[in-house]
Amino acid sequence: MSTPYYIPETNIPLPPVDADVISTACDYCIVACGYKIYRWPVKGGKVGGEKADENAFGVDFPVDPLGPWVAPNQYNVVLHDGEPHHVIIIPDKDTEHVNLLGNSSIRGGALAQKVYNPQTPTRDRLKSPMIRMFGVLMPVTWDFAMEIAAEVGKHVIRTHGENAYCVKTFSYGYMENTYAITKYALNSVNTANFTFHDTPSDVTSTPGFRDAGFDNFGPSYEDWRDAETLLVCGTDPYETKTILFTDWMMPGIQNGQKAIFMVPRKTGGIAYAEKNGGMWLDIQPGTDLLVVNAIARVIVENGWEDSDWIQKWVNNKWESSSGFGQGTRNTPWQWRTTWGKFQTAGFEDWKKWLLSQDEFAPEQAAEIAQIDVRKIYTAAEWMAKPKEDGSRPKTSVMIEKGFYWSNNTGNTQAISALGIIVGAGGRPGQVIGRAGGHQRGGLRGGKYPRNKSPEKLPGRRRRAMDTDRYLMSGHTRFAHVIGNTWIQSMCGSQSLAAKFNELTVQNSHQIRSFDKQEIIDTLKRRVDSGGMVVVNQDIYLVDPIGARYADIVFPAAGWGEDNFTRANGERRIRLYPKFYDAPGEARPDWWIIAQLATAMGYKGFDWKNSNEVLEEGARFSRGSRKDFFNVKVVAQREGKTLHEKLAEFGTNGIQGPVLLQDDGTLVGTKRLHDTERKLPADGPSGANRLGKKLTHFNSQTGKCNIQKSPWSLFSDYWAWLKPKDDELWVTSGRINERWQSGYDDRRRPYIVQRWPENWVEIHPDDAAERGIENGDYVMMYSDRIPVQKDTILGVEGDDFQFTKLMEHGHIELTEAAITAVAIVTPAVKKGLLYMDFLHTAQPANALSGRVVDWISGNYNYKMGVGRIRKIGTSPYKTSYRSMSFARRDIA
Repeated sequence: MSTPYYIPETNIPLPPVDADVISTACDYCIVACGYKIYRWPVKGGKVGGEKADENAFGVDFPVDPLGPWVAPNQYNVVLHDGEPHHVIIIPDKDTEHVNLLGNSSIRGGALAQKVYNPQTPTRDRLKSPMIRMFGVLMPVTWDFAMEIAAEVGKHVIRTHGENAYCVKTFSYGYMENTYAITKYALNSVNTANFTFHDTPSDVTSTPGFRDAGFDNFGPSYEDWRDAETLLVCGTDPYETKTILFTDWMMPGIQNGQKAIFMVPRKTGGIAYAEKNGGMWLDIQPGTDLLVVNAIARVIVENGWEDSDWIQKWVNNKWESSSGFGQGTRNTPWQWRTTWGKFQTAGFEDWKKWLLSQDEFAPEQAAEIAQIDVRKIYTAAEWMAKPKEDGSRPKTSVMIEKGFYWSNNTGNTQAISALGIIVGAGGRPGQVIGRAGGHQRGGLRGGKYPRNKSPEKLPGRRRRAMDTDRYLMSGHTRFAHVIGNTWIQSMCGSQSLAAKFNELTVQNSHQIRSFDKQEIIDTLKRRVDSGGMVVVNQDIYLVDPIGARYADIVFPAAGWGEDNFTRANGERRIRLYPKFYDAPGEARPDWWIIAQLATAMGYKGFDWKNSNEVLEEGARFSRGSRKDFFNVKVVAQREGKTLHEKLAEFGTNGIQGPVLLQDDGTLVGTKRLHDTERKLPADGPSGANRLGKKLTHFNSQTGKCNIQKSPWSLFSDYWAWLKPKDDELWVTSGRINERWQSGYDDRRRPYIVQRWPENWVEIHPDDAAERGIENGDYVMMYSDRIPVQKDTILGVEGDDFQFTKLMEHGHIELTEAAITAVAIVTPAVKKGLLYMDFLHTAQPANALSGRVVDWISGNYNYKMGVGRIRKIGTSPYKTSYRSMSFARRDIA
């Protein structure tokens, strides 16, 4: 795909004075730094000069290190209106928000390398629809592919029901696309067999936040900087959201902020915090809940809780129960909060429960988590102990996937309660929220049909369908997979791949004809025989979902190839404009969905461009954290399109929810749950919607629910799973140099050289016991990967408890093995192996149990176990041209 040895360019052209200058934002992590695109024709050979009046930057070259210099990775050549154009894509040095210093991460700094150029490794972009005929994916026309997909899709729905039609899609790929996809899947097809890329079910990723009343992305970036104490759980933003750390958190730490990181692996950001007075809570996987509640216990035993804030902003039992209506409650956050396992009668009742749980005693929690108990007491002091003058520390709490995918419901309930008692709720520097992964591009065009889901918890409470388990049970007959690596990104991935293989290529009904009707008839016979048809919609051919199993492939257009919109981690909404032509016949996802929906016979998909999609969807943003409906109102008043109005905000964007002031101007929202914000006393006017979350919390009363977080709901699974004999924990996460599955990075020679294969970090003591050294090839394997294999109805209260699932035969133990290159480092906790979280060829999730959090329906992705042994020596052990074994925990 690309050379393993990166040979950098040494000269690139400067943009001339008259180059087009286009504002955009980075396509990668949630921070979404602002960028400028400089574009000018190749034809004529015109380029900028070194003098300020000779180039579009308006500066003399050479420039100082922080000036607008251009690296080779920031340059490319694209087609624009069918003609070759130079493009330079660099951080916006004039932006007033996000990347304030005009800085970039290693990912964003190479945005120019992601655009299609057939002279680069992006040449394998999908360029035409394809049908698998005679075992080979062959290019066809859009009409040919659409008619086949539509006829087979209609047959599946008509013969096997809507739930036999599955849509597995990204949740972040721009609001225009997600609106079209969800309108199609949830409103038109109306299937419950639907979910997003990072979960088997369409459920909230942070149920405890939802139950407490916290929005995931309420804080502004400056709140992370302005906290005096910051507890960061399950992530190092330096590795995963670099500019959030360097431009916002580092200044806070330099100003005296005490940063506490709770993860089992130390990286650069954590080392920097420690060097500057911070702390590393080096827990074992899955023990977060114990440590969080132990910290809370120390706080309440010393009377350090924020009593004034609790008195004003925490519900009592009547308040938390009010407003839920009569009869069976099928809204998960409502039944969770009143089920008895979590609900309390307020702070004093929660405190009584907390103090009665022996496992939350600091010494016991520390013993299970294998940390120094003094760290628990120190964390409690930093977070909540009043100062000598009686004032309280300004404390904020940040969580991310390493935390909430390791006991999903329990951890998020526990951290919500800890945030509540230290007063982290919507005030400057006193917030609680997610750090974030991908950007926020979701806009729903339909409501999930929970009444169609076969999943029922005890008490007649419906939960969203587990799409993995439904497929494993043979009920999915048509899988429409959009922009994600379904197999590798889910737990127990190798057994899931085996099922895909069985239902598709091993089925006897394979296409052996070029005739369209015969193809349609063959695929109908396959689904009727118990097999499955797969449609894959993506920008590259993904292995195995597209390369091996897809019957139909739709080529999608991505960043820069159409006008798109989305928000970042502080709800900053921006336009990501089109600046070059998509390759071949590739089309944006909204267009593909519109054509398919029309061919299926559904109405309301006759959009002419992406702006029309967003304008239709704008009203569905109302009341959400990204509410941009008023931008559309002002755009129409001014005779502009919604996209044109959003473009006026440039790289600064505008933070949702967006309100319309009396003078006709628009104003954004710095933070949600802003208890100090003053709204108009006479209420909303015009198109404004003054949602509760602007100044209160997301509950009936506007106050927080403080909830219990029982260890017992998870402890049996943790005790069964934890390493036995010579097993080790296996976990995974992001690293700075790569993004997600590496779909772009694997086409960048310098990244391929740095990370040519997956790797595994292992503690020196564990490595020595197994004779493993840096650069050795190792195999990680397990014969006890638990897989929940049935879709069952809960009757008794503990039917979904792991122990009961085992007793009743609903858990199957499977095997898996993956290989990697060993990196021996004391940066990981002893007893732990750490890998790249989504290497598609060697997926760490193969060793994680496919057993959902039985309250929420989410996986515990970060919790796997396995054995490790050396199988040989890699070429990287003695060659220093590729792959580094240098420590990452260096400040």
